[in-house]
Amino acid sequence: MADLFESAADVRREQLAPLADRMRPRSFDEIEGQARLVGDTGRLRRQLQQGHVPNMVLVGPPGTGKTTIARLVAREADMALEELSAVGAGLADVRRVVDEARQRLGANGRQTVLFLDEIHRFNKAQQDALLPMVEAGVIRLVGATTENPYVSINRALLSRLVTYELDGLHRDDLLTLLRRATEDTERGLSRMAPMEVDDAALEAILERVGGDARGALTLLEAAALLAADRHVTVEQVHEASDRRKVDYDRAGDQHYDHASAYIKSMRASQPDDALRYLAQMLTGGEDPMFIARRLVIFAAEDVGPAKPMALVLATAALQSVQALGMPECGYALAQVTRYCAEAPKSRQAVDDYLGVMAAVAEGGQQDAPLHLTNRHGAKDARAALQRAKEHG
Repeated sequence: MADLFESAADVRREQLAPLADRMRPRSFDEIEGQARLVGDTGRLRRQLQQGHVPNMVLVGPPGTGKTTIARLVAREADMALEELSAVGAGLADVRRVVDEARQRLGANGRQTVLFLDEIHRFNKAQQDALLPMVEAGVIRLVGATTENPYVSINRALLSRLVTYELDGLHRDDLLTLLRRATEDTERGLSRMAPMEVDDAALEAILERVGGDARGALTLLEAAALLAADRHVTVEQVHEASDRRKVDYDRAGDQHYDHASAYIKSMRASQPDDALRYLAQMLTGGEDPMFIARRLVIFAAEDVGPAKPMALVLATAALQSVQALGMPECGYALAQVTRYCAEAPKSRQAVDDYLGVMAAVAEGGQQDAPLHLTNRHGAKDARAALQRAKEHG
C-alpha cells in the first residue's frame, strides 16, 4: 500500500512541478551547451564510460546544468544519489549520508554519490572535515558552486577533486531548450494542448536571462500562464518580467569581473562601456563606496598629472557617496566615470613613486643634506643669542 501511495505521489509531483524541473534533461544527449564535458567526446562522459567516477566539483553560473549533471552521473554509474545543500545542511547531515552509504555498500555493494550543492558555503573547518570522507572511498563527492573554486574551496579539499567548468548557455542553446519546452507534449507546455510562442517572445526571454536555462524556462512558463489563448507574444513576456536580468553577486566572481571590466573600460577611454558596468554594479547592489574608492585610485594612478582635476572630482564623488548615499550619489559616480574615461592618461606619477620606493628599499635611507635642513638656522640663532649676551 505504501508503494502505491508513493507512486501516486510521484505522478502528482511531476504534474505540479515547474516547467524547468519537468524539462530537466534525462540523459547527457539532452543537455545543451556543455558538449565539452558531456557530449559524445566530452571528458566527463568518457570517464564515466570507462567506469570511473571521480570526486569532483562542478563550477558554473546558475542554470547551466550542475544539478542535472550530478544526477546523471549517479544514474550513468548506477550509484545511489543523496543530495544536500551546504546552505542549510551541516556536518551531521553529511555524516548521516556517509553512514547510510557505508551500510548500503556493505549490504549490496552499491556505491553512493553525495551531491553537495553550494559547497563553497561550507566554512574551512567543515570543508576540512570532508577530507577523510572523500579519502575513505565510501562516497563519491560531487560538489557544485557558482564561485571561483580556487578562492572559495580549501586547497586541501580542492586537490582531491576534479574540477569541471560549465559555460553559460549561448543563444542557440537556449532557443533549442525553449522550443523543446514549448512543443513537448509529455512534459512541456503542449502536454494539455498545443502552445504557440512567437519568435519575438523568445527573443525577449533571451534578453532577460543571460545564459541561465532555468531562468529562461521559468520566464517562458510565467508568460504562458498569462496567454489565455495559448499564444505567447512579446507582451506577455514583458508583463511576466518587468526588467532584464542583471547577473551580479557583490560577494562573488561577478563583483571582481565587473570591477575589472569597469576599470579597463575607463583605461581604454570607453566611457559608454564604463557607464554600463557602473550601472550593472549599482543595480546589482554593489557598495557605492567601493566604486568611489576605485575612482579615486584610478584618478591618481591612471589619469595622474595628465588631468589633475580628475583626482579632485573623484574625491568629491567619494564625499558625495558618504553624504548622500544611493540613489543620488550615482549621479556623481557617473559624472566622474565619464570624466576619467575621457581624460588623457599618464602614469608618470606612479612610475616616479614606484621608482623612488624601489631605490629606498634597495639602497636604504639617506640623511637629508645639511643645507636642506633647519640646522643652520638653529645654529645661527644660538650664535646671535650668545653675542647679545656678551654685549650686555
